[in-house]
Amino acid sequence: MTVFLIWLHDFLHTLATTSRDIAPIAVLFIFFQLVIIRKPLANPGKILWGFILVLLGIAFFLKGLQLALFPLGEMMAQQLTSHSFLNVSPHQMDWSHYGWIYAFAACIGFATTLAEPSLLAIALKAEDISGGAIKSTALRLTVSIGVAAGITLGVWRIITGLDLYYFILVGYLIVMVQTFFAPKLIIGLAYDSGGVTTSTVTVPLVTALGLGLANTVPDRNPLLDGFGLIAFASLFPIIAVLAYAQIASWLARHRRT
Repeated sequence: MTVFLIWLHDFLHTLATTSRDIAPIAVLFIFFQLVIIRKPLANPGKILWGFILVLLGIAFFLKGLQLALFPLGEMMAQQLTSHSFLNVSPHQMDWSHYGWIYAFAACIGFATTLAEPSLLAIALKAEDISGGAIKSTALRLTVSIGVAAGITLGVWRIITGLDLYYFILVGYLIVMVQTFFAPKLIIGLAYDSGGVTTSTVTVPLVTALGLGLANTVPDRNPLLDGFGLIAFASLFPIIAVLAYAQIASWLARHRRT
């Protein structure tokens, strides 16, 4: 009973914090509806019930992150990089000994991105608006492969201790060159695909992975090295989608000739 009361107290605190954060959004909508548009709210009961569900959903989600996803990600990173698991002396370990953490990073990046509801929504809309020219499944797979590659490279950066800005500068330079040559139809969608990957499913696990890795790898600072994986998860899908569009365009021209 004591454990339940402690959990209930923590949950109510999270719910109160969530309500405080959501309240300005509700006030903004009500203000524009009643003062600017000057029309009464349609179905106020449903709107109130919807806000209650949103508050409860966010509160439960935040508690789930604290109780499961963050500890799980950190635990997996610590176990896969421990010298006892790798059977290597701490003084002999270098980036080449962390093969399993690279594989885990690629798999977690691919799986979480493929499960992202926001990516699914964007992909379905893109297929609908393009009349089937852009396949939702192909787009989701391409973005997932991009995230997997980006997070794997980000994990390698944490292990080697290289500065983050080198990767970001080079990555966006590649994106700029790709944008110049890519079909205009895909450019906006590619940039949006980089944004929708950093959502409810991907961010918690990837952040926990980075922090757990920085806590385990010798001579790494969690604050300096543990963050930055989300930047890779946003950048590499853009590169992947633009590359996919360029390859598809080249193959189409090749078939015509």
